[in-house]
Amino acid sequence: KPDTENIIADSWEKIGYITGFGTTTEPQDYSFIDDNVSVGKYSYRLKQIDYDGTFQYSSSVEVNVYPEEFALSQNYPNPFNPKTIIKYSIPFESNVTIKLHNILGETIQSLLNKFIQPGKYQLEFVADNLSSGIYIYSIEITGTNREVLQLYRKMILNK
Repeated sequence: KPDTENIIADSWEKIGYITGFGTTTEPQDYSFIDDNVSVGKYSYRLKQIDYDGTFQYSSSVEVNVYPEEFALSQNYPNPFNPKTIIKYSIPFESNVTIKLHNILGETIQSLLNKFIQPGKYQLEFVADNLSSGIYIYSIEITGTNREVLQLYRKMILNK
C-alpha cells in the first residue's frame, strides 16, 4: 500500500494513496500526480506498507515546479503614486530586461537587466522622478537558445 507524501516545514504530509499489487517477485511501477502545487520546490517519498503493518520509506525525490508560461501582469495599483508593483513569470532560465518607456516608445529607464532562473517574480517601481502621465513598461526574455520574447503593458502615474 504505497502512500505518496511531500514534506512541508520539516514534517511530511500524506497527499495520496495508491493501491499496491500485493506480494509479487516482479518489479512494479507506481505513479501519482500531485495537481495541488504552485511554483516552488517540493520533496516526495513513498511509504511502502506491508500486509503485516511494517513499513519503510523510499529515498526522497526533489521536484522543481516552474511557471508554464511567460507572463507580464498589469501593475498594481494602477493608476499609482509614486509606487507600484510589477509581477512577471519566466518559464525557463533567461536574461530578463524590464524597461520603462514614454508614450512615444522611447526608453526612459531600465528597471531590470539580469539572468534569472524560472519562477514568478515581482518588482517594486518607484516613480518619484517622473511626472504624471501614461507610461509603457516592457519585458524581454532571451533564452539559452537565443529565442526572444517580449510583452508590453500600460501604466498611469497620477501625482
